[in-house]
Amino acid sequence: MRIALDAMGGDFAPSPNIVGAFEAVERNQKLEILLVGDRACLEEEIAKVGSLPPAIRIIESDGVVGMEEKPTAALREKPNCSIVRCWQLMAAGDADAVVSAGNTGAMVAAGLRTRLFLRGVKRPGIAVRMPTVKGSCILIDVGANPAARPEHLAQYGLMGAVFARELLGAKSPRVGLLNIGSEDGKGTDLYRETHALLLNSPIKEYYIGNVEGRDVYHGDVDVIICEGFVGNVVLKVSEGMAEFVLKTVGGAFMNALTTERDHAMQTLARLTEQFHYQESGGAPLLGIDGICIICHGSSDHRSIRNALKMATEIDNHHINSRITELLGQQNP
Repeated sequence: MRIALDAMGGDFAPSPNIVGAFEAVERNQKLEILLVGDRACLEEEIAKVGSLPPAIRIIESDGVVGMEEKPTAALREKPNCSIVRCWQLMAAGDADAVVSAGNTGAMVAAGLRTRLFLRGVKRPGIAVRMPTVKGSCILIDVGANPAARPEHLAQYGLMGAVFARELLGAKSPRVGLLNIGSEDGKGTDLYRETHALLLNSPIKEYYIGNVEGRDVYHGDVDVIICEGFVGNVVLKVSEGMAEFVLKTVGGAFMNALTTERDHAMQTLARLTEQFHYQESGGAPLLGIDGICIICHGSSDHRSIRNALKMATEIDNHHINSRITELLGQQNP
């Protein structure tokens, strides 16, 4: 499998991207990585790590989209930047996947410009794995499509169900629509129309109806559908709340302990890892004819390595073909 890695993307690039790539090819002998970025900059950083493995090569690009830049304007001004080059490589068939910790908006916008969608997909969505008291659930979309239409949300349910079944092991994934109440008829026209579509969709036997924000963590839903604006707010609030709870409640708990302190520290560390983006590596942009993994801006080498691993897992589980099959069952 060949992956185009945006070596210039992220708050600490390119060092964590390079180290993560080195670790990934060391662990997976069938992986080839294209480091996309400024050659002189990359060669200087690579020299600090060691010699370039045969499974990694540099693809030159010109320019980087900064985290603070407006995506569409930046892509227009930097047509050969690292993010654009990654997408061009996948569109040309020279890469099977793209991975970036760079500007999320630019990553999505560049993908939309290629129109590299799976057959039948109207708009791709970012799927994030969220921790629950019973394991994990999938939240989709968390930012790719803030102006979603009912048909978009209904497709997110289908794509999320495939992802949950193949990668979370949920044989009959329970799918819910995030709303302000669980009763039928709740929400705006967007949610009521989406609800009606899901009741008559290929996943109607999995659809459990409307769910509320508190249901995200209960573990009774495997896939939670929402528009990108709402999903991004849920994700950011969740990250902040997790950090708050772990620092305040966890800190107070540790200070109160008088026995078995080491065991408690290990337990708290394991709990922390469930909420940390480094463990999952990144979030897939589902609906792309190829594989796209979007990483957190502050990703370290472990996060990049795990994002590259996630790309291979999506490929190994044939997620895209499963999505296409399910979409083909939709009513015309």
